Amino acid sequence: MKMQLYVSPSLRHITVLPAKGVREFIKVKVGSRRFSYRMVFYSLLLFTFLLRFVFVLTAMDTIDGENNCSTIGCLGKKLGPRILGRRLESSVPEVIYKILEEPITEDEVKGEAEIIPQSLEEFVAEIKDSRSDAETFALKLKSMIILMERRTRTAKIQEYLYRHVASSSVPKQLHCLALNLANEHSTNAAARRQLPAAEQVPLLVDNSLFHFVLASDNVLAASVVATSLVRHSLHPEKVVLHIITDRKTYSPMQAWFSLNPLEPAIVEVKGLHHFEWFTKGKVPVLEAMEKDQRVRSEFRGGSSVIVANQNEKPHVIAAKLQALSPKYNSMMNHIRIHLPELFPSLSKIVFLDDDIVVQTDLSPLWDIDMDGKVNGAVETCRGDDKFVMSKRLKSYLNFSHPLISNGFDPNECAWAYGMNIFDLEAWRKTNISQTYHYWLHQNLKSDLSLWQLGTLPPGLIAFHGHVHIIDPFWHMLGLGYQDNTSIADAESAGVIHFNGRAKPWLDIAFPQLRPLWAKYVNFSDKFIKSCHIRPS
Repeated sequence: MKMQLYVSPSLRHITVLPAKGVREFIKVKVGSRRFSYRMVFYSLLLFTFLLRFVFVLTAMDTIDGENNCSTIGCLGKKLGPRILGRRLESSVPEVIYKILEEPITEDEVKGEAEIIPQSLEEFVAEIKDSRSDAETFALKLKSMIILMERRTRTAKIQEYLYRHVASSSVPKQLHCLALNLANEHSTNAAARRQLPAAEQVPLLVDNSLFHFVLASDNVLAASVVATSLVRHSLHPEKVVLHIITDRKTYSPMQAWFSLNPLEPAIVEVKGLHHFEWFTKGKVPVLEAMEKDQRVRSEFRGGSSVIVANQNEKPHVIAAKLQALSPKYNSMMNHIRIHLPELFPSLSKIVFLDDDIVVQTDLSPLWDIDMDGKVNGAVETCRGDDKFVMSKRLKSYLNFSHPLISNGFDPNECAWAYGMNIFDLEAWRKTNISQTYHYWLHQNLKSDLSLWQLGTLPPGLIAFHGHVHIIDPFWHMLGLGYQDNTSIADAESAGVIHFNGRAKPWLDIAFPQLRPLWAKYVNFSDKFIKSCHIRPS
């Protein structure tokens, strides 16, 4: 039977009529425009465009090849197997993985050292010329990489050993300076004058003045600290610098500051043997130092033993070599723990290391409210320099030992020695010094396993809970072990610290940083010139 189809202009109604004209009909109503003619038209148009796009991508993928797929059309190929839970097939032959995973002995590497390619260029040329298969390719590559690793390791260890020797030895120029000054001290009365003068002695215990303490057995280094301190002081007449040294350096140190006065500042030079407290009875830190030296020599061996260890990683060897440095068992390093006894009449002092340079007036340090704390220090876990300023307790203490892990938080921020404000009155009310000695003995009893080196680790423990954090402007660290320190940042700091092996008076100092220290050396001085001490 024939039917007639009538569609309304609005596309909302479709009417079906019988062929005989009978008015009976079926009326269908479309409920929404989304099935409209326009929607169908646009859908067909989009579908046609997508077909053409897929055709172009498929053609390009075919031209690229299976392993050189570079278009977005590869997305399905790459993600499909992962979505379906299947692993992608590697294009690297399985034999290469097998060869690379096989262990190789040192004898095999030594035996093939003459025929192993010595550079990437040699390797590529040899592979091209011999048309090697995958197995030969893997063997040669593995041998070359292992040989280069061995040579790199040896070179690194040699560098660490040379740096250890350079930083632990006294340069001949400094030795010359000490000898010449000692001779001057014995022959020239002007080099033996009392420091300070008799009329200034009462000022040594005057708490209205700014008292600084410097412990050093290096005359040149001490002269730079003293000169930079006084030169930048807004009130040099209120500066009192107490220099503590050992018996052998006392005469050269006194001769230098007698012949090079820093008036109107007051400078006192005193040997440890001049302190009554230090010469009476037993000094705990001296006993600990003697035992420490004996245990280190027995337990660790010398530098040759450390370097000969083929199982240690280079950075571990570097740390052990650094632990052998004499400065880590020097009384000049340990002396700060006895400051309350050495200066019983003083209430507050600023302690300075001999590898720092002062670049601003330090008198505002006396205005800092310590909030009852003993030690004012810069923390070393926050800052722009992520290498220098990333030190926490776990950086210094061995948290695998229960004595450490049971009492301290490994992620607690560390702080720095070098420029510290010490409230001696608050200190005398604590047991900080006793705690320090206790942990020194604990470290000796545990075969030096609580920490690696230095006086900072036991200091971190002894001063725990007694530290007041000060602004990092007052103490910039790292100039002795990081050569990428920004000169602009260093020049804008209040105090810069050449902590590390590359001391500014050594040949291994970083040449771009050394001028920050050298500008405070009087290179025209006759003793400096006669010992060939030069700016660079």
